[in-house]
Amino acid sequence: MIVVDINVIACFWLPGVYTTFAERALNKDNEWAAPILWRSEFRNILAGYMRRRALNIDMAVQLMEHAEAQMNGGEYIVESGRVINFVEMSSCSAYNYKFVALAEDLGVPLITTDKKVIHTFPSIAIPLDKFASNS
Repeated sequence: MIVVDINVIACFWLPGVYTTFAERALNKDNEWAAPILWRSEFRNILAGYMRRRALNIDMAVQLMEHAEAQMNGGEYIVESGRVINFVEMSSCSAYNYKFVALAEDLGVPLITTDKKVIHTFPSIAIPLDKFASNS
């Protein structure tokens, strides 16, 4: 099991520079976990794509449904106190801390493309490209 942040989920479902790495990460470990927050964040990303006319509503709905199916069983509620305690450690967003806290709670790595999270939490956060490239 690995915790994946919204960047990794979005990279998997929306073609881009890191899509191949996200696909490799899934092949390497297909048990992905994330805080339930990922749903709202992914909806927001899809909304941005729709506003830029890169996706139509039917495509966005379909992508959301596929992502929800993929993450089914791997969604967790993260205790708010844990997230707030991380605020003293760095200037990362509380959203990021949810993923960090979940990885710590589950005792698994957090896979991300977020350089600030990787720098702040090097014992938990692993860059997506590095994780996907390691055998």
